[in-house]
Amino acid sequence: MSQEQLWQVLDLSDPRTLFSLLCSSAAAVGLLKWLRHRQIQQKMEEARSTRDLALERMEKAACKFKQENPGTQAAHVLSLTMMELVEKLKEGSLSPESVLYSYIGKALEVTQEVNCVIDFIHGCEDQLQKLKKQKEKGLLYGIPVSIKDHINCKGHVSSGGMVKFLGQVQEEDSVIVQVLKSQGAIPFVKTNIPQTMINYDCSNPIFGQTLNPLNPQKSPGGSSGGEGALIAGGGSILGIGSDVAGSIRLPSSFCGLCGLKPTGNRISKLGVVSPIVGMKSVTGMLGPMARDVDSLALCMKALLCEEMFQLDPTVPPLPFDEEVYTSSKPLRIGYYEGDGYFQPSPSMKRAIQQTRKLLQDAGHTLVPFAPPKIDYVVDELFTRGIFSDGASHMVDCFKGDIVDPNLKSQFNTYRLPALVKRILAIVLKPIYPRIARDLSALCGVGSAKNLWDQHGAVAAYRTEFIAKWRKQRLDVVLCPMLGPAFNHGYAGKLFAATSYTNLYNVLDFPAGVVPVSTVTRADEEELKHYQGHYGDPWDKRLKEAVAGAVGLPVAVQCVALPWQEELCLRFMKEVETLAHGTKSKV
Repeated sequence: MSQEQLWQVLDLSDPRTLFSLLCSSAAAVGLLKWLRHRQIQQKMEEARSTRDLALERMEKAACKFKQENPGTQAAHVLSLTMMELVEKLKEGSLSPESVLYSYIGKALEVTQEVNCVIDFIHGCEDQLQKLKKQKEKGLLYGIPVSIKDHINCKGHVSSGGMVKFLGQVQEEDSVIVQVLKSQGAIPFVKTNIPQTMINYDCSNPIFGQTLNPLNPQKSPGGSSGGEGALIAGGGSILGIGSDVAGSIRLPSSFCGLCGLKPTGNRISKLGVVSPIVGMKSVTGMLGPMARDVDSLALCMKALLCEEMFQLDPTVPPLPFDEEVYTSSKPLRIGYYEGDGYFQPSPSMKRAIQQTRKLLQDAGHTLVPFAPPKIDYVVDELFTRGIFSDGASHMVDCFKGDIVDPNLKSQFNTYRLPALVKRILAIVLKPIYPRIARDLSALCGVGSAKNLWDQHGAVAAYRTEFIAKWRKQRLDVVLCPMLGPAFNHGYAGKLFAATSYTNLYNVLDFPAGVVPVSTVTRADEEELKHYQGHYGDPWDKRLKEAVAGAVGLPVAVQCVALPWQEELCLRFMKEVETLAHGTKSKV
């Protein structure tokens, strides 16, 4: 019977027939929703089971090595800096096996406490055997490396923290993983991220919340939060993260690490999963995270090699300039204590003031520098740029998925119709102008013509910024780094607080983070009087987010012009040396 014949047979004038149909239709819709939800739950349960099996495999591997090599001093191995490890591995006083299995064991301990490891790259054991047979030792020979979830590793899933990517086993390594292996490094685990990665907490419905090992009441930051937590907890010595608004720098700040966001195309991004593929207004990139600046520099030196330039011809063939990194020439440094969009927390401001004095006393020239039009950059270039489609790609990502609680505030705003966002922006403008501008920016650009105009506006701003930099004859810039670590649940409600970091994604400048101090009781006391620039709900939330952080790390941000990663690292090294009380080279 055809659908048309069925409707002829049914007497829709009979209320009982109509009611039965409505009930059965509602039941069918309900059943379909239940089935979809169940499918999602099953996929997530399977992913968790796979993760648990991977951790069991790690444990067996670590136990087996310990039993067969009872004399291995894991504590000694774990106490060495990366530069010391590299030297001992090169000279043969430490074996790659002792290093790898020491870190596998420690990574297990850390993830049991803070939930940061989501997969064991089991091929690392085979790679270890191949490595021993190679005659030439690469720059990272025998160094275990942790890899952020969405960076492809052959035989493993890059989930992006989302159900839609589960089950998609990658057939080959990303370019960066291939290059790491060619330099003798051993990728051994993948680490947790926030759902979609457009968030700087570290939680998703599949693998749950990652905690900060320095204080479990705090977020490790994100989106490279699993990396931050694992390295800070001692379970990795070098990690690879990514950054489109601060996702390397924020977890480095929150966890007391060093991290470098390079110029967008200095390192290959081939073989990376992203929910915002095609977004060109704001530049994302991959970069290293470690415990000290020398480790970052060595990683960059290893990555910037012929192998990378061959695998990805779009990467400029610029080898690492050791001469720039090791230079002792005094620098002319621009600095600012606040960006005018978010008032810095007391510890952020103090970190800049103390670092500025240290640099001046060491013989460098410090010059006040004010980035132009920050409100315009954050609202019109960053927010309207990264969500130039009105956030429709982001909203589409959640079809067939469950929204993580830490992302709900963002998601609920993103999915509002453009008309509703515009009306809310008009209503809120007299009361909360900053929030109103953000809502307006979330409407996107509206047309291809406007997208061209937006790209042109980014280029024009970059030209203006560089002109101001050149006029003041600056080498580098010292600026605040968002922190200290947030209390759980705040990052998703304060995405615009990435103003201190997202500026340099818009500009596509290299920027790095160096921890220089810790939060004092005086900082905490001063925080009680924090008002913010606008006195709106965002200012109130920021005050709440950073409260209760005595003893936690505080960092500064170091910036250089595009393609000057070596100068950026050299500046970071100078800051690190001075902050740790060692005599400066200058």
